[in-house]
Amino acid sequence: MARFKRKSWITLLAVVVLVLIVTAVRKSLTLEDTGDTREQSLGKMDPAKENEPKWRKRIENTLAGKDLSKFPPPNYYLHAFYYIWYGNPSFDGKYIHWNHLQIPHWDAKVAERYPQGRHSPPEDLGSNFYPALGAYSSRDPAVIEAHMQQLRTAAIGVIAISWYPPHLKDDNGEAVDDIMPLLLDVAHQYHIKVAFHIEPYKGRDEVNMYANVKYIIEKYGDHRAFFRYHTSTGKLLPLFYVYDSYLMNSEQWAKLLKHTESDSIRDTPYDAVFIALLVEEKHKLEVLTAGFDGVYTYFATKGFSYGSTQRNWDAIKAFCEDNNLIFIPSVGPGYIDVSVRPWNSKNTRNRINGKYYETSLSAALQAKPHFISVTSFNEWHEGTQIEMAVPKTGQTVYLDYLPNRPTFYLEITRKWAALFSGERRRWQE
Repeated sequence: MARFKRKSWITLLAVVVLVLIVTAVRKSLTLEDTGDTREQSLGKMDPAKENEPKWRKRIENTLAGKDLSKFPPPNYYLHAFYYIWYGNPSFDGKYIHWNHLQIPHWDAKVAERYPQGRHSPPEDLGSNFYPALGAYSSRDPAVIEAHMQQLRTAAIGVIAISWYPPHLKDDNGEAVDDIMPLLLDVAHQYHIKVAFHIEPYKGRDEVNMYANVKYIIEKYGDHRAFFRYHTSTGKLLPLFYVYDSYLMNSEQWAKLLKHTESDSIRDTPYDAVFIALLVEEKHKLEVLTAGFDGVYTYFATKGFSYGSTQRNWDAIKAFCEDNNLIFIPSVGPGYIDVSVRPWNSKNTRNRINGKYYETSLSAALQAKPHFISVTSFNEWHEGTQIEMAVPKTGQTVYLDYLPNRPTFYLEITRKWAALFSGERRRWQE
């Protein structure tokens, strides 16, 4: 009997060992397969993101056999600023950015006349409009896919992602760089390209800018969704928008961007097209001193700055042509940020049922720009979004696109994307 028990235990132990070996082999094969796929599109797998193969397979299965013929062709000269800083309890454990602070006025006497504190989602959002997708998370694969469908509906070919280096964040949010692999994968499935809109992160200088551009290109540069631009010199280079570039002096920028500097990024594997934000007229000369490749205007509030004043665009374009710079005017559907800056109603710009947007697009086309940028796809705090919004009342009364459909601003964008394509062909004849 004792011998029989011993034999049984030996047999059972052998079975357990065999199961463990088979499980380990299958696991290693699965990791190798997903790693190979990842390496082809993104470079080496980051071991800290073990959940990525799961979402990657889910996205591939969801998008397999997608018929993109129902969408207009993407216009890669039409860019939209895109924000990935939103979060909710389902995906992030808490609300992020939807609960934005009501920023107090710098004058304490003025500040006390306005509400203060944070918004309280999901009914009370830091926005004057309510998104059709609700208080979504930028990490939600279904949200990203819905966004790509909306972008393709609008014929937008490139999204410029508001980006902070790993482990850094804006004042109201969390780190966002880890969202990029998923975003690039879904964007590629919709034939949308991704550029980086580098934010003024804490301590930004010429040294860490070099390091961060190097990081972006090494980590994401081989992905098929990564946007590159054929320059007038025949090079194929990434394009970076640099927000609030004027906060760093032109001498610092020159160390990074001038060919004559010993530590320049020029003519290295990390060379790129760098686009400065033009706010004041004096920034034109600073852009030249710094060695930037072009300028953009960003703000959707007409008249807010020299750069966002449309009557100045012809002069800015002439300046750019004289100095071999790229000019990218920014257009928007309107502006309202009193949900986060209650005292800033003077900068509100009414949408006028799409007329404000169409006037801006028309002015941009008249300037014969290299690209047009849309401010924005989804900057809900400042009411510049063209993303679908819906009527909603309750604790907070929101603005909406009525009497038009939620897709109204996507449709306007699509119309002007086609006009822009036609005009570009005419300019090149």
